[in-house]
Amino acid sequence: MTGTIIAFGAAIAVFTGIGAGIGIGVATGKAAEAIARQPEAESKISKTLILGCALAEATAIYGFIIGLLVILLLG
Repeated sequence: MTGTIIAFGAAIAVFTGIGAGIGIGVATGKAAEAIARQPEAESKISKTLILGCALAEATAIYGFIIGLLVILLLG
């Protein structure tokens, strides 16, 4: 029973990586659309995109670390 709960907790932590991947993909697509509409604003859009992607990736890394901790310390 305890192993099932640990596996479930680790699986929930994996969803942070999935969410970050989807979020980064959507943000990149919208940034490409914005640059296509306004090429002169490319530098501002790129800076904002990189910052947003870094923050989204940080949440994925936190989820990965939590998943590892759940498996290694509780498992």
